[in-house]
Amino acid sequence: MIPLFVDCTDKRIVIFGGGEVASRKAAYFSREADVLVISRSFSKKLTALPVQREVLDVSEVPDTEIARIIRKAFLVIGTLPDPSLNNRIGNICQDLKILFNNADGKAGDVIIPSVTRGNNYVLAISTKGSSPAISRFIREQIEMHYPELDDMISLQQDMRELLKHKEPSQSRRNAILREVLHDQAVWEMLKKDPDEARSQLRRRYLHE
Repeated sequence: MIPLFVDCTDKRIVIFGGGEVASRKAAYFSREADVLVISRSFSKKLTALPVQREVLDVSEVPDTEIARIIRKAFLVIGTLPDPSLNNRIGNICQDLKILFNNADGKAGDVIIPSVTRGNNYVLAISTKGSSPAISRFIREQIEMHYPELDDMISLQQDMRELLKHKEPSQSRRNAILREVLHDQAVWEMLKKDPDEARSQLRRRYLHE
């Protein structure tokens, strides 16, 4: 599998199932995509999300009805408690060339990663379905140990642009940026006062 970042704006995401897993998947996509959730019932978390809901017992409808529901979908997600039903939906998606993520059953062709994000970054972590707990653990470690990551990225961006005008050597510019990135004192300054960190680095490297 190849990791990608995809713009899901206005794309149809269809989720089968109305429980806890379905609510997490729906929350993941609901800010950008057009999400439709199909289930016999819906959890409280799911009913609070800005998604469309349709009551349906998948086990009681033919494949043609499922195909009709998902025909315009960009991605379909199976979170039903019965793996055989999820597999059935996956087979229909395969016939229709629609991307499918299976929460329980035969693996689909899409894995939804654990994600941490800031204003300047998005990091996605996956163990290819082997251990979601590990994916969450790595995400939590990043969030715990690098709370200033957003500020460091912003600082690196500013320094990079300024160095283009001050330092003619690209190798020297790269060396300075690496030095800043690996300097624990800079991380500590960002934690206390990001503006002061910028001022000190400008004086140190740009002689301003």
